[in-house]
Amino acid sequence: MALSDGFADFVAEVFEELGPVSVRRMFGGAGIYADDVMFGLADDDVIYLKTDDALKAELGGAGAQPFLFTPKKGPHAGQPQEMGYWSLPDAALDDRDEAAVWARKALAVARAAKAKKPKSGKRKKT
Repeated sequence: MALSDGFADFVAEVFEELGPVSVRRMFGGAGIYADDVMFGLADDDVIYLKTDDALKAELGGAGAQPFLFTPKKGPHAGQPQEMGYWSLPDAALDDRDEAAVWARKALAVARAAKAKKPKSGKRKKT
């Protein structure tokens, strides 16, 4: 994963219609957050959005591509794995309103996924 200098600022500009967005560097790329929910990631200067099956189909129809990660170790070493993120369509890079529409959809998917996860914390002893 890699992110060039200045790309984090570009990502924030692309999603300015969405409201406050933060870009947090991680593993050479970056997570894209709104309201403390990660709805996207940036890697190799490409913006990817969190998807479910419906959003994946919509993005694919708009020419988006999946984010693929190739593990170096483990049972899937050397085999590209889809990670549940798809690229922001190229047209949305120049249209802030369109970018916000896609971002809101991805944010809804991310919020739904977060709501399904069990709360972390200490377990009660029985």
